[in-house]
Amino acid sequence: MGVLKGSSFSSSFSGESSSRRPAMVRFSVCLLILSLALFLLVSDPAIAKEVSISNLIVTNTRDDLLLYLTVEDSFPESITAAINHGIPTTFSFFVLLYQTRSAWFDKKLVDLEITHTIRYNNLKKEYVVERSWDTEKIRIVKTFDEARELMTDIEGMKIIPLSQLGKGRQYRLLAKVRLKKATLPLALHHVLLFMSFWDVETDWYSVDFIF
Repeated sequence: MGVLKGSSFSSSFSGESSSRRPAMVRFSVCLLILSLALFLLVSDPAIAKEVSISNLIVTNTRDDLLLYLTVEDSFPESITAAINHGIPTTFSFFVLLYQTRSAWFDKKLVDLEITHTIRYNNLKKEYVVERSWDTEKIRIVKTFDEARELMTDIEGMKIIPLSQLGKGRQYRLLAKVRLKKATLPLALHHVLLFMSFWDVETDWYSVDFIF
């Protein structure tokens, strides 16, 4: 009878430990993730840099108006580490084109939103970059440097056919970029919500020109 009681007690104790173990594991994992997140936030000096747009250029082919630009300081070490752990990141670009008129309100000709999204395929060890405006919408590259260039550069994007512009008239093109918060795994939501650097938006940058 004593053995039976001992067996019963042992079984009960074992069951209680088993029920507690998943909670303890979850707590340990969350604590580790939180510590890593805090370390990245504090130790990554690039986070403090302001994301900006450079090399904003408007040019044309025979038929179309084209846009070139580069996003600067958009990949601090923390973001790079998150991407390399499989967390996707999206850049949204906003482009406006106005015909400027001194005697009347400016006339809006173009209002575009385009996206660049990066995902890392850990099984194939490759980066998948999707650019909504690109004729080759999905690009697959092996190195992060190649992927970063695809994410941060717009080269020769068509804005508007030249047939819709008037000779000798004045125009203003404006552009900005927003780094959207990544779609995080559910387990990370409650420990990474404080990372505001996942949501960054630049000022508007502009170019004035006469066609």
